[in-house]
Amino acid sequence: MSASRIYDLVLLGATGYTGKYTVDHLASVLPIDFKWAIAGRNEKKLSDIVQTLIKQHPDSSKPEIEILQLEKSELDVLAKKTKLIISTVGPFMKYGTPVVEACATNGTHYVDCTGEVPWVKEMIDKYHETAKTNGAMMIPQCGLDSVPADIITYVVATHIRRKLNAGTTEVLNSVKMKGKPSGGTLLTLLSLLDHYSISQITTSMKPFALSPVQPPSTNSSPKTSLFQKIFGVRQDKDLGVLTDWVQSNMDAAIVYRSWGLLDGGKTYGANFRFSEWLAIKSTIPGALVHFVMLFGAAMIALPPVRWTLRKLVYQPGEGPSVEDTKDDFCHYKAVGIADTAKQERALGQLVFKGSQYYFTGLAIAEAALVILRGQQNTEAKKLGGGILTPATLGDEYVERLRDSNVKIDVKLI
Repeated sequence: MSASRIYDLVLLGATGYTGKYTVDHLASVLPIDFKWAIAGRNEKKLSDIVQTLIKQHPDSSKPEIEILQLEKSELDVLAKKTKLIISTVGPFMKYGTPVVEACATNGTHYVDCTGEVPWVKEMIDKYHETAKTNGAMMIPQCGLDSVPADIITYVVATHIRRKLNAGTTEVLNSVKMKGKPSGGTLLTLLSLLDHYSISQITTSMKPFALSPVQPPSTNSSPKTSLFQKIFGVRQDKDLGVLTDWVQSNMDAAIVYRSWGLLDGGKTYGANFRFSEWLAIKSTIPGALVHFVMLFGAAMIALPPVRWTLRKLVYQPGEGPSVEDTKDDFCHYKAVGIADTAKQERALGQLVFKGSQYYFTGLAIAEAALVILRGQQNTEAKKLGGGILTPATLGDEYVERLRDSNVKIDVKLI
């Protein structure tokens, strides 16, 4: 990477709902010698953010301002100025591709917070090899989508590997969460079917669809009971009653890509499988959630329904107030089953108390700092570049999350 780059990091989307949380976290953790900038179209809004940061974080590194319209030529110039770009500008299927192209082409590292798996697959197909050739480490889905699932799976599977010298046959991840989506999140969900066919969406979210290697033919999905197929509910002795979770497929896509990137499945094991569920109190509410999700998915597929919902939800850039999010939390609890005769189990937890969007801001910021200022022994740095995953940032990323008030623990049970 050229030594002439004037910035360590540039944040695109600082004036948006998630971007503001990202700016706040960056200002609270960046060392004073860090050179960074916030970029966007509205100079006044960007200037207001800088003035607020000066008041709230007087001892932190002050960001510069870059004005641009997300045009290809402007992004190319910006990518040459900085070592890394964080983007919170969504929907990424609409605005993200030129940013990824500029970073991959110019060897500029990149982190974003998308959950748009079909778009991520498109970016992998188009730009992974270019990014790898140019030494750009690029990590999409590095916010609430899909850091908790990817990191708790990494923690559980590596704990089994280190303690038992064994692979993991299955990770069951359960989720409890309180929080409301922002306008940007809702717009993305409602826009996905305008950009991609149902076939493209389904294909991109199949197990191992994003993985650089495929599992052996002996690796088959865990058996599913007839009851589970009909009612969408299963039980686990350590996790309790589980039902469908709206985020499961998008998280699974990244977890399986991590499986493939981390030594071609050797770290987690050749027989690894992952699933994610909503933790629920009992079977009947779980079945109701299952049928509501099926009905909701069918309704959102209808263009008139999507048009109507766009009029009713938060608009892009808007979201819950600070007061509304004061009791928000996310709690991921995962069980890993060892690939041994005894099938020992490891239990891991990832807990964050606060806004889900603040979690996203800190998650992408801390990932950027591991890339820029971290040690050289992460799998991401060994791979040398390409479109990677949060788990490839390894133990160092886990520790940075812990230092940012994210509780992460794991033990054999």
